[in-house]
Amino acid sequence: MIVLAGLIAGGVLGLSSARRRGGNRLDLAQYTAVGAILGGILGLFATIGIERML
Repeated sequence: MIVLAGLIAGGVLGLSSARRRGGNRLDLAQYTAVGAILGGILGLFATIGIERML
């Protein structure tokens, strides 16, 4: 669940960042994809960290 939340949050943050910078539709897609990937990776590490603590 944390991974999915990270994907969504990263995608939204990437999209808003691209809009603030005035990007075209390909820029919006790229920033959204990169943000989602980074958010998913961070969520994965958070999930692993939590599981190892339990």
